[in-house]
Amino acid sequence: MKRRSFLKAAPAIALAAPAIGAAPRDAAAQAAPTRNETLLLVQEYGPNSLDMQGIGSSQPVNGVALNCYDRLVRFKRKPFDDVTTSFDIKALEPELAESWQEASDGTSVTFKIRADARFHSGRSVTARDVKWSLDRAVSIGGFATTQMAAGSLEKAEQFVAVDDKTFRVDFLRRDKLTMPNLAVTIPFVFDSEKAIANSGGDVWAKDYLKNNICGGGAFKVEAWRPGTETIYSRFDDWKSGPLPKLRRIIARDIPSPSTRRALIERGDADISYGLPPKDFKDLVDAGRLKVSAVPVPNAIWYVALNAALPPFNNVKLRQAVAWAMPYEHILQGSLFGRGVPMWGGPSTPAELKWPVPFPYSTNIERARALMAESGVAPFSTTLLYDAGSGTIGEPMAVLIKEALAPLGITIELNKIPGANFRGELNKKTAPMVINRFGGWLDWPDYFFFWNYHGNNSIFNIPSYQNPAMDRLIDAARFAPDEASYDTNVRGFLELGMHDVPFVPIVQPYHDVAMQRTIGGYQFWPCREPDFRYLTKG
Repeated sequence: MKRRSFLKAAPAIALAAPAIGAAPRDAAAQAAPTRNETLLLVQEYGPNSLDMQGIGSSQPVNGVALNCYDRLVRFKRKPFDDVTTSFDIKALEPELAESWQEASDGTSVTFKIRADARFHSGRSVTARDVKWSLDRAVSIGGFATTQMAAGSLEKAEQFVAVDDKTFRVDFLRRDKLTMPNLAVTIPFVFDSEKAIANSGGDVWAKDYLKNNICGGGAFKVEAWRPGTETIYSRFDDWKSGPLPKLRRIIARDIPSPSTRRALIERGDADISYGLPPKDFKDLVDAGRLKVSAVPVPNAIWYVALNAALPPFNNVKLRQAVAWAMPYEHILQGSLFGRGVPMWGGPSTPAELKWPVPFPYSTNIERARALMAESGVAPFSTTLLYDAGSGTIGEPMAVLIKEALAPLGITIELNKIPGANFRGELNKKTAPMVINRFGGWLDWPDYFFFWNYHGNNSIFNIPSYQNPAMDRLIDAARFAPDEASYDTNVRGFLELGMHDVPFVPIVQPYHDVAMQRTIGGYQFWPCREPDFRYLTKG
């Protein structure tokens, strides 16, 4: 299909679809956006909901929340390379709040809401809307409530509407993650009056908000056709930042990666992400498109070894597996070089960050010696991986199976459909799992709390439990000074390297391909495109 006809078809589809949460636009906004004001994004799949706080929301719903709702604050942007702007996890700037002040005793923070902030409905944003929204986030359950708790935002009583334009958060404890956690995707602000009026009696209006935008962000959802496309239009009265240059975004769902690649290579699409690593390698090598490649903060591809059940409850066996892993073959054969190696590091971490390379590398003789020391006889086991990321997971699984065979470990590969994969992991019975995890808050204690702590969260895939590890993590999370923080981080990193319930393989890139006329690409922790800064030449 030619570029002209491909773009021309999109507005006709939008006119046929129902408008969702859209307020009437003035005459100037009614004029059709020009080609340079319209962006065509092609993606594997789109949002399964319009409510990121809702249970079971898919990854692309983060993009809906990012673009259609505001938060009190956002991370400051900083240059990454000539294609990408990234963010500073430790620096905040105003979004819906025009200013804030922490109490001198460190027990609370008070925000002043922008006087000119409006919802898409035309209503003025009030502190009551902020309170209802954050009350909802800590009460609705699932991922939203879990993420809020990561920054000690746990109870509705913490949130106080002082007056129409003044909002306060009372701290449960001193937690360095509280303020950054207000800048991630989850604590966005709803038009609470509109939500309650359409709630049908549900205190959190879950059904209504799943299918309707009820916010005041830079974009509105003009049309949503699940499985086909989502069309966004600019909210011209947005006050929480510079008005976006783009007026319309067409996000089209195309499951076939080869089709998405063909569209972006031919110039029929403006931007795409989620292609297999080989495709991004080819696009980089060809040099005709811009490719943003950001190592995903706080993220790794890893192999989890079930530390709670035999035989992998044996630390010597886990170490043997770590020395047998075919790291370089995985990076090149599965990820086509699209990532940062997480092997071959020193036994003591050179940097107190996450991820850091573990001290293992491919050494089959050392692996055999540790296998003998473990006392574990040759055995058969199962390795699970996600069919939804099969272009990475399948070749990785095959390489691991071949590499562990010389140790007398026979592996049966078990490919789990993407829709069922998380449920299988939550059973915590799988002996070996290939998985990827990335935390939004880029601190090592954040990752280790969710993945290594004995509270055995849903992300602790190996069910690893060690009281010594718990003490180090807890001490780091609430350390009173930098020196004690560093001591505890070094301690849990070294213990993780020794006990190795996770074998880190690689820190993945977040790859995005775009035409050379596209500018302003912004990377955020949620890894969804931010339409507010994109430009089109």
